[in-house]
Amino acid sequence: MSHKSPQPLVSYKSGALSGDIVPPGDKSISHRAVMLGGLAEGKTSVSGLLEGEDVLCTVAALRELGATITKDPDHIWHIQGVGLGKLKAPAKILDMGNSGTAARLLMGILAGCDFTSRMTGDASLCKRPMSRVILPLTQMGASFTTTDSRMPLHLTGSSHLKPMTYRLPVASAQVKSAILLAGLSAEGITTVIESAPTRDHSENMLRHFGANVTVTKQPDGTEAVSVTGHPRLSGQNIIVPADISSAAFPLVAALLRPESRVSLRNVGINPRRAGLIESLQEMGAKITLSNRRDQGGEPVADIIAEGSALRGVTIPAERAPSMIDEYPILAVAAGCATGPTRLLGLGELRVKESDRLALIAEGLKSCGVKVEIDGDNLTIHGTGAQPVGGATIATAMDHRIAMSFLVLGGATEQPVTIDDGSFIATSFPAFVETMNGLGLKITVNR
Repeated sequence: MSHKSPQPLVSYKSGALSGDIVPPGDKSISHRAVMLGGLAEGKTSVSGLLEGEDVLCTVAALRELGATITKDPDHIWHIQGVGLGKLKAPAKILDMGNSGTAARLLMGILAGCDFTSRMTGDASLCKRPMSRVILPLTQMGASFTTTDSRMPLHLTGSSHLKPMTYRLPVASAQVKSAILLAGLSAEGITTVIESAPTRDHSENMLRHFGANVTVTKQPDGTEAVSVTGHPRLSGQNIIVPADISSAAFPLVAALLRPESRVSLRNVGINPRRAGLIESLQEMGAKITLSNRRDQGGEPVADIIAEGSALRGVTIPAERAPSMIDEYPILAVAAGCATGPTRLLGLGELRVKESDRLALIAEGLKSCGVKVEIDGDNLTIHGTGAQPVGGATIATAMDHRIAMSFLVLGGATEQPVTIDDGSFIATSFPAFVETMNGLGLKITVNR
């Protein structure tokens, strides 16, 4: 994937924010809808699909593997699946762009295919570790050729994988999902045991398409997720809710500016993804959830966020799996709060699109906020006053770091500049337009 020219952006101090928006579709659910739609028999229709670069890489990969995927004028995506075990060998290398979710989940699917695939990604993705997925998939019968367990790689699969019971060494929905997707092509039952609950979008959607997925509590308090191999998957209609990870940016932006009131509609509030809301409410945030409903197996609500005086709290490590992508924006909120906020158990942030733990700390320091890293813990010393700002933030091609510090710029005394906003399109293509429509002041830095 060719990288676009860097796009420096600058964010200026704003007044009160207001407006009513529907954030972009959930990225995790969008990936899974496209993948399972391609594996299913018959037609799947998806509305609300996130049309960001990450998901479009998944669309391109499934097309290359034989699925027919089109979009109509109403932005409803139609997928003609080929059926489990009937994907075709790709003639081209599968470029997963910046998306670790797409890469790892697709590796699980390709592990169950009787052909060899080549996979790569952008510079950021090729630095991320894939060993945590390669190890269990190899034990099931797939084989990999790679350097240092990173992309690019060659993957040779088998339609008759060995079922297994695998205990996750780290809490990871991506690893769990990859194993469950490989389990679709195994002879028998494949089980993943996780010590801490991670997002369950894969389980929900597998059931929706007709797979037999069970979840059982173990005597030691862990949870075992099992899938029965060789199910018949049937095409479905999917409505993708708005992504809480994307909603987090306008939500926090509203909290940081007095007199703000922003309404975010149709947001997914899966309990295994809603740790940010719980954490912000503990900090004193005025957040109201209304119109709660179920949409295709996922809980959804409308969220209202109002300007709030935040206070520092301690966020326990066990909450990390439910908000792993939201720590950058939570850290921004903590930098504007009164008193210290301690974020515990952040080791997983070191292997995301960047070393997010280091980038969060460096960015906040450069904006005048005192921070300390102690192992995998981060302490942010908010003073209740507006941070100084005035810095240029190195984003390391990380969309969430970029968006988080643009939100901070709306609350600092001096503008905050990011070195490159081009990667924001991976998850929130209309971010600048949306935020400026609410009252933020973001411009291209020329």
